[in-house]
Amino acid sequence: MEQISKRLMSWASILEDQTRAQAVMTSTMPFIHPHVALMPDAHLGKGATVGSVIPTVGAIIPAAVGVDIGCGMMAVRTTLHEDDLPEDRGALHAAISRSVPLSAGKYNHRLYSEATQERIAVLEGMDGHGQAEAVAPNWRMQLGSLGSGNHFIEVSLDEDDHVWLFLHSGSRGVGNKLAMKHIRVAQRQCEERWIDLPDKDLAYLVEGEPEFWAYLEALRWAQRFALLNREEMMLRVVDCVESWAGPVEQVEEINCHHNYTVQETHFGKQVWLSRKGAIDAAAGVRGLIPGSMGAASYVVTGKGNPLALDSAPHGAGRSRSRAAARRTFTRADLDSRMRGIEWGRSDAFLDEHPDAYKDIDVVMQDAADLVSVDHTLRQIVNVKGD
Repeated sequence: MEQISKRLMSWASILEDQTRAQAVMTSTMPFIHPHVALMPDAHLGKGATVGSVIPTVGAIIPAAVGVDIGCGMMAVRTTLHEDDLPEDRGALHAAISRSVPLSAGKYNHRLYSEATQERIAVLEGMDGHGQAEAVAPNWRMQLGSLGSGNHFIEVSLDEDDHVWLFLHSGSRGVGNKLAMKHIRVAQRQCEERWIDLPDKDLAYLVEGEPEFWAYLEALRWAQRFALLNREEMMLRVVDCVESWAGPVEQVEEINCHHNYTVQETHFGKQVWLSRKGAIDAAAGVRGLIPGSMGAASYVVTGKGNPLALDSAPHGAGRSRSRAAARRTFTRADLDSRMRGIEWGRSDAFLDEHPDAYKDIDVVMQDAADLVSVDHTLRQIVNVKGD
């Protein structure tokens, strides 16, 4: 761990100058208590660094939560073993790709099951439903869709060759629209009050004001949508695996956010803790840290490190922009790196090349005092949206 300043602690051994400067800037906001914790996967983000944990008193910075509210991972350990799986993994990849809408702007055209309707009913009964309806009336059809970028669905094997189902996604278009709406509200309020911000995306909402509670209502709704979205996709993935390999018994389930805000107590004070690209790693809490496409992923248990604000990294973290990755890597290179994994085999995924991300082994070494590793997973099927 490096103490960059009194208000910024860093666990990132790989840290670009721009990312470091952005984190320093965020840490100077007057309502930070006690300090910002920078995770090993930290990289440049909108307003605040992705891979940062930001405790605030009396205010929340919407952009420091992220525009994909509630984004996170879900994993299910099954009783299946590698020996139980058919050889034709392409058939499973195709089935999952048909069952789950992939890519930005893609959504369902019908409800999948009664369980889907039950999840929709939960969301319709929550405060915040009206805000969601106003910005994205088709949010019901978004439930159970993956998205694009670094979101994925994977079938993996652990160190004993047991089968895990693993996926990464968030609150989709509806969550993005809610986030952008409230970021604009925060920016407008700060402008009207002549508040001099080091970055307009560090605009904040003041606790106790109607705009603050409206954002919190939308935030909590979107966080629940994201969690249920992962559950809905996992239901479909399990159905696909059962059709392909036979009955699936689920032994263990982990579902965790990494873009969210929650009230916690740290260093003697109750704060609004925004984890932007970071997971809850309080003592005994299970978590998931995926590597990049083609790299290992980890099932972990938090150690409850107080300086890290009970947090840990959410993945590998980008080391190259998408444009830079497309300029740098070739399809032949990606084919080689993905050997042995059933994947989409498309140039569309060049910007997700493993070397566009930090080395997950280095990230996990940096996180050694944040989490303990329970399982190491290796992919055999990778499904992504382009």
